[in-house]
Amino acid sequence: MNISKELKDELNAVVKVVISKEDYEPKVKKVLSDYQKKARIDGFRPGKVPVGLIQKLYGKNAMVDEINKLLSENMVKYIQDEQLHILGDPLPSEKGQKPIDWETQTEFEFVFDLGLTPEFDFNISDKDKFTAYTIMPDDKAVQTYLDNYARRYGAFVAVNAIEGGKEMLKGSFIEMTPEGTVKDDGISIPDSSVYLEFMKDDEIKKQFMELKQNDVITFNLRKAFPNNVEIASILHKKKEEVIEINSDFQMTIAAISNFQNADLNQELFDKIYGEGVVTSEDEFKAKVQDEVKLNLNRESDYKFRVDAKEAILKKVNFTLPIEFLKRWVFSSNEGKFTQEKIEQDFPKFEHDLKWQLIQNKVIKDNDLKISDDELLEFAKVQTKLQFEQYGLNNVSEQELVNYALESLKREEDRRKLLERKYEDKVLDFVREAATVETKELTPEEFEKLFEENNI
Repeated sequence: MNISKELKDELNAVVKVVISKEDYEPKVKKVLSDYQKKARIDGFRPGKVPVGLIQKLYGKNAMVDEINKLLSENMVKYIQDEQLHILGDPLPSEKGQKPIDWETQTEFEFVFDLGLTPEFDFNISDKDKFTAYTIMPDDKAVQTYLDNYARRYGAFVAVNAIEGGKEMLKGSFIEMTPEGTVKDDGISIPDSSVYLEFMKDDEIKKQFMELKQNDVITFNLRKAFPNNVEIASILHKKKEEVIEINSDFQMTIAAISNFQNADLNQELFDKIYGEGVVTSEDEFKAKVQDEVKLNLNRESDYKFRVDAKEAILKKVNFTLPIEFLKRWVFSSNEGKFTQEKIEQDFPKFEHDLKWQLIQNKVIKDNDLKISDDELLEFAKVQTKLQFEQYGLNNVSEQELVNYALESLKREEDRRKLLERKYEDKVLDFVREAATVETKELTPEEFEKLFEENNI
């Protein structure tokens, strides 16, 4: 077997692999010998099938399989031995690979294109300046959190009549004819509900004002709720089944409910933080203020990460084997994306790949590592954030540990957590090495900054 390499430029190489009969023939003979021992063919006893018949039936497939194995194993070994730092995977050369005739050839040449990782320097010092933002929570931000809690733990309460236009109504629905009679074989739903808040037609909504339980009203469902998803939900049907519906419906109101925010009382405090953790409105507001600060710090940290990454990408300027990478993305996704889609999305792929290469270099050059304890702690933090998204703020330490450990057992979850934690390590390294100036902003100023930067 002969393997050779030719550099096309700093980012592209071609590798030729020549596999001769001497390389694969012993392996093929062994495979066919095993076939002969196990083959069951009518007219022959097990193990007594002639070698010639085995060769005729299985010879070509066995040869192709063994050559592909040799090719794969030796390409991997060659790349490792030559310490070639490649991007993606080797691709059959579009220009250099000749057609192969498996029937007549005994020597085979395979030609691969390689995309090489660019060489670049990464130097950062106190001469490099970044900005970190300190966001000071104001009364408005705290009140927003308080209002959100009140809504999250609020509930629908039965009322006597429709007044505000945000009520939920339960009742029956009967499809009507244009003449105002019940439609034969029309739709009849004995129990469903509508939310006046989401009704689109103001004239229809006005007709509902001051109606009471057991009142009857006829209205055009399509005008009131133009969205097929909403109509399907009301009529208990699939979205595809209601596309043509444009009838009036008679609704008999069975119940009226209005949403009321939860009161700031002990019951609410216990639901949010656990029984007895917070015992007064002042303590609750102080706790919420701490949450606001924590979340604003997270947003500030996110902004720093975005800004730092962009600044570093501009500072560390290098190019990639673009055409090779576009081919590789298309090939590795097995035709899931068109060439047009790859062209459209490639700038983001290139951006992310460059950052990954920079990050890998910082990790390697500075021997950055993540201990098992660090990874577990990070997994706990992420788990806690997930619980909080669902309004679960009083999850015990042991529950967090258990969920985090289960997450780390799942290979894909562990990989993602490691990637995110390593990015934290890299950006912490940048913070320590560079000069970070702090700028104080109000939440509104910070939000405007996000909008200006399209983040």
